[in-house]
Amino acid sequence: MEEFQRIKRLPPYVFSIVTNMKIEARRRGEDIIDFGMGNPDQPTPKHIVDKLIEAAKNPRNHRYSASKGITKLRLAITDWYKRNFGVELDHESEVIITIGSKEGISHLALATISPGDVVLVPTPTYPIHPYSVIIAGGEVRSIPLREESDFFDDMTKAYRQTWPRPKMLIINFPHNPTTMVVDPGFFKKITEFALENKLIVVHDLAYADLSFDGYKVPSFLQVPEAKKVGVEFYTLSKSYNMPGWRVGFCVGNKEVIGALTKIKSYLDYGIFQPIQIAGIIALNGPQDCVEEIRERYRKRRDILVNGLNRIGWKVDKPVATMFVWARIPDIFKGMGSLEFSKLLLSEAKVAVSPGAGFGEYGDDHVRFALVENEYRTRQAIAGIKMALKKHEG
Repeated sequence: MEEFQRIKRLPPYVFSIVTNMKIEARRRGEDIIDFGMGNPDQPTPKHIVDKLIEAAKNPRNHRYSASKGITKLRLAITDWYKRNFGVELDHESEVIITIGSKEGISHLALATISPGDVVLVPTPTYPIHPYSVIIAGGEVRSIPLREESDFFDDMTKAYRQTWPRPKMLIINFPHNPTTMVVDPGFFKKITEFALENKLIVVHDLAYADLSFDGYKVPSFLQVPEAKKVGVEFYTLSKSYNMPGWRVGFCVGNKEVIGALTKIKSYLDYGIFQPIQIAGIIALNGPQDCVEEIRERYRKRRDILVNGLNRIGWKVDKPVATMFVWARIPDIFKGMGSLEFSKLLLSEAKVAVSPGAGFGEYGDDHVRFALVENEYRTRQAIAGIKMALKKHEG
């Protein structure tokens, strides 16, 4: 049989190595505390579930839906953007529902990127950002995202050094995995540069609501001319504890939304309609559940970061996302993130994501997802303390 060229371009999934080790350990009866995948552990709020059940009982909702999403959900999204960011959107031409943000980003790349097109992507970053481009046949130009350097300066330099000129920039702030955040001024500079250089901007705003210590997450679309150059993705997965429901959306530039709408019209009939109806209730209903979810992550963050610092593993406290991006302790640095993750799994019974899985500049870190409760997090710190102590000196 012939080789499949797109599949050949995809490397082995680094995270699967640790995942397989975790599965084997659990089969042996070991209790593994799992901070690996950013998979929210709490139930979806009751009022959202109740609406799903009610809508699912109506036979009219069992038919094919619309691939761009039902009108009332798109209107709920425009209202949500107006309330949260003061951004006006046209629900017909500037909004499309996606099956989570991951599917939307993937199909957007397929709709807009041709073989040979270059896309600028930070590294480390969430894997679908570069690999959506690779699957579409494009080329990725990676830009280091590091505390010690200015990402905007590095991005502009990379743009000018690349030929053919890059067509698109994919960014994600608050950032997964580094938890890095930006201010509105950053998006203003990005917009001005994109206008000047005819660059499409795709911003993944998955962690819009998960911010702490007074930090307010800005939207790329708050910049007045941002809709001229790009789009923004959002997902209900994190803010409303709805990961398995697969509800996301893309908003912004009409031409880009139009391209995504057209390709999706060939690929799917949209999300099951009762889920979309429940999504309306999530966005328009009481928002105290979002605050409760945010506060839960803040408490877990504090317990984990304070605990790691107390046992001698120096880690910064993030002001956003549901992750902690931890630099590998000096005595283990030479191991790299995959081997260090294996060590934590085998000796501390703690699963984390190796930074190497997020790209070239991630290998000196591991990522903790704040998906274990407070008791389990304290248990993990005790296990890590014993594992680190064993290798001291």
